[in-house]
Amino acid sequence: MNYPPKKHQDNNIDNLVEVVKNYPLATVISVNNNKPYITHLPLIYNNNGKLVGHIDIYNPQKNLLKNNNDVTIIFSGPECYISPSIYTTTQLPTWNYIKVHITGKVKAIESKAELKKSLIEMTAFLEQPDHKYVLEPDNPRLDKNLDYIEMFEINITHWEGKFKLSQDKKPKDIANARAELIRANQESIKAFLDQVFA
Repeated sequence: MNYPPKKHQDNNIDNLVEVVKNYPLATVISVNNNKPYITHLPLIYNNNGKLVGHIDIYNPQKNLLKNNNDVTIIFSGPECYISPSIYTTTQLPTWNYIKVHITGKVKAIESKAELKKSLIEMTAFLEQPDHKYVLEPDNPRLDKNLDYIEMFEINITHWEGKFKLSQDKKPKDIANARAELIRANQESIKAFLDQVFA
């Protein structure tokens, strides 16, 4: 891929995995007969270098998450508008962001035992570092819901990191953009939630 420019691409697999681990809610995209199916699901990167997820059996995309079908995944890291006012040099407004695009082949995992184990492992991963909740294997609600969830595994065929973080600016402006990314994400979430749930 030639876009975005090389300065905004990150091919360091360790960096891309960190995005997946820290921002696991993925946009999962499948296409059937030229119609896109899109679902937002947490996916876990496992020790075998594959992505594992679970989907409700009533979700129509479930039928595409099997048989080595092609799938595209987007993970979104922090992002924000960057005002020229934060730079020490003359610039134009822009938007900084971190995205990871993954393509792969997906197969269904039909074992109920594997599904149960995977749900417990995903919960443990998402509960880090405090583990205030533990999904116990003998939880009756877990067993009752196994018939309504399907597990799938994605064999990754291509990674693409899109890290637009003002890398083409002077060091002081890069530092200012990083600080703005942190500030804007912390403040905008509160302001948004206060407005929507006022």
